[in-house]
Parts: sequence; C-alpha cells; structure tokens
Amino acid sequence: MAFAYKDEDNGHAAFIAANCRAMPVPLVPEVSLKLAHEALPLWRKTEEELGEMGLPPPFWAFAWAGGQALARYVLDHPEKVRGKRVVDLASGSGLVAIAAKLAGASYVLATDIDPYAVDAIGLNAQVNGVDVSATGADLLVGPMPDTDVILAGDIFYERPLAEHALAWLQTAQKGGIGVVIGDPGRSYLPRDHLRKLMDYSVPVTRELEDAEIKHTTVWALA
Repeated sequence: MAFAYKDEDNGHAAFIAANCRAMPVPLVPEVSLKLAHEALPLWRKTEEELGEMGLPPPFWAFAWAGGQALARYVLDHPEKVRGKRVVDLASGSGLVAIAAKLAGASYVLATDIDPYAVDAIGLNAQVNGVDVSATGADLLVGPMPDTDVILAGDIFYERPLAEHALAWLQTAQKGGIGVVIGDPGRSYLPRDHLRKLMDYSVPVTRELEDAEIKHTTVWALA
C-alpha cells in the first residue's frame, strides 16, 4: 500500500519540521527534500530529543553523495525501474525511493532502521507528490523481499554492515533481483565484486565530507 504519512504522536515530524526545510537536491533538482542547514547542531538536537548520546549522524537530514548519484542515474535511466517493484535499502531521506517512483516504478518500498528516517521518508514523499511505502524493519535479517530491483546508496561505510550487505545483495542477485549501488568510494566498498555503470561529480557539504565535490560511482554487482 502507499505510504500515508502519520506522525503517531512520536514527535518526529514536528522535530523534522522545526529543524529542516524543503530544498532541491543539488545533483537531482527534480526532487526536493527536507534537509538540515547544519550537521552538528541537528546531531546534538537529535541526541537531546531521544535522551541518548553517541547516536549515529542524522542520515535522513542530508543528501549523501551515493544517494544523489544513484537517484540521478535512476532518473536518467528510467528503464531500470519503470513498471517494476523497487526496494530502496537504507533509504535515509527517501531520495532514491522518490527518484524511483518519479522514474515510473510500480511500487517502491523505502527501508531504514532509524525511526526519524521513516517519518522523513513520508514527509519527503508528500513534498514530491509521490506514493512511497516505508518501513523501519531491517531487511538484512529477514526474508528476501518480493521485489524486482534493490537500490542501495552509500551503505559501505562500516565493515560489519558492508560485509553483511554485500552477502545479502549477492543472494538477491542470485534470486533474479537487480541490484544497483551508489557510492563515493567509502572505505569498505567491495570494488572487486562490482561493475561500473556511471561516474558523477556530486556537490556535498564539507560538514560531512572531506570535499565539496565527491567523485561518486553507480555500480552493478559483477
């Protein structure tokens, strides 16, 4: 079913509305997202809101390089998703999921274990006038989803996650599911298992990256 956004009194929507505003994505101006202006203040506010320190960055509040490149690729190559069921793995803001829907996917499921991300995906889908389903379930530990294509942007930044995700994606591919990955050269990107599709120069924030432009590649599993 389509994602119908409901805040369910968890306060996430109000937090996102207070700290982010809709703006076009640099490499994908067809899509607007509720994004944060500054990383560290939002990071601290998220920790305060949840009463927990040492949380990961609010990935849902920024347009990361891998996601931007993957979304651009999907919009420029709509035949990859048109009329197909699509899963956007570790969706964050929902950028790639939204791009897939705009490119003609018949059904899109955006997945992210961060509850703020699930709400951000719903809000961003509304901003762009598309229907996207969202879940906080960790697909990497459950049964393989019933889908045609899996899109994965910027997921190879930690070794355990990278190894687990690669094995899961390889299983998906063996089952006949298409896999497309966007990555700006994170430390644990499994290049030996990938085939290059397209290169992009992606504008990003220096607060989160080591350069204002990140060389980013879209890959298929070899």
